[in-house]
Amino acid sequence: MAMNYNAKEEADGHTSGGLGSMPGSSGVGGAGGAPGTVGGAVKSRKPDNTAFKQQRLPAWQPILTAGTVLPAFFVIGLIFIPIGIGIFVTSNNIREFEIDYTGTEPNSPCHKCLNVSWNSTPCQCTIRFTLDQPFESNVFMYYGLSNFYQNHRRYVKSRDDSQLNGDNTSLFNPSKECEPYRTSDEKPIAPCGAIANSMFNDTLKLFRIDRNQSDPIPIALTKRGIAWWTDKNVKFRNPSGASGNLTILFQGTAKPVNWPQPVYMLDTSDPENNGFINEDFIVWMRTAALPTFRKLYRLIERKDNLRPTLPAGNYSLEIAYNYPVHSFDGRKRMILSTISWMGGKNPFLGIAYITVGSICFFLGVVLLIIHHKYGNRNNSADIPN
Repeated sequence: MAMNYNAKEEADGHTSGGLGSMPGSSGVGGAGGAPGTVGGAVKSRKPDNTAFKQQRLPAWQPILTAGTVLPAFFVIGLIFIPIGIGIFVTSNNIREFEIDYTGTEPNSPCHKCLNVSWNSTPCQCTIRFTLDQPFESNVFMYYGLSNFYQNHRRYVKSRDDSQLNGDNTSLFNPSKECEPYRTSDEKPIAPCGAIANSMFNDTLKLFRIDRNQSDPIPIALTKRGIAWWTDKNVKFRNPSGASGNLTILFQGTAKPVNWPQPVYMLDTSDPENNGFINEDFIVWMRTAALPTFRKLYRLIERKDNLRPTLPAGNYSLEIAYNYPVHSFDGRKRMILSTISWMGGKNPFLGIAYITVGSICFFLGVVLLIIHHKYGNRNNSADIPN
């Protein structure tokens, strides 16, 4: 028997039923159709005959020729190299001074404090230094730690963000992620976790030594404004209560094991800078990605545009040495730094721009020579008749 063929129906994925059907088919709505048929229509796994499913959509593909590649290399090189030089020069113009006060050297004034522990009396030491060049604009005072892995997985998870956000329920029932710093003496720890328990607690004071004055001149250090605005106003909040007294609100909680004072007494000189919104605490809770890092400690604001913030001369750094680092071969530093439009001192970005630009320019020259030498050859071969 002859069979009707419809190209359009085949393209759509089904054939006609009724007259001209294959033997054994029941037609439209037949109950005895062959396997693989529904209501007489043959199922097909063939994609529809559309531009999308048959991959006939219009496309754009660049044709890489010497006329397009060579200018691209030269343009990238001519743009990246000046940008890199500008960033590198700007970074080098930033003033930065660093003092290591770990005390591992026997002649260091802080050597006597090397073996201080969490529960011992703070050790006092003074380091004198000289600034050869003045610091003109606002000066940022950092503390730096080395060989301290704040990026450890268990360390990073050891906190309760709900508790830090002022949730009263989490205050008295901290997350289990805080273990083993979740409770102390059967009381919930506030703030809980290993990050808060290991908070940096050295005290740094800066003085300028003037020959005309017998006593060193203290440098005003600003402790407000060192934390991120989002951390200070969004992520960290004190518990809420009718009294508003932090001593009452934190009643029934315990201080972290390594802290000398509870969280509501972190700053005795400024009641508005206590509890979970203490800015030193907030800065510490933002964990660092690398084992060697620095965190902002204080600001030294410029008060007179006619005089530098820190003139060149002799200075002294008085340290209340509380934070032990010798047990894990760590080191501690104090850094004084200015900033520019691109932030702190970091020559890596400028070096990266210069390197990429130089490589592109060099490749452009090499490819230009190759194209000039070999590109004009006639590669077509004569075909014999």
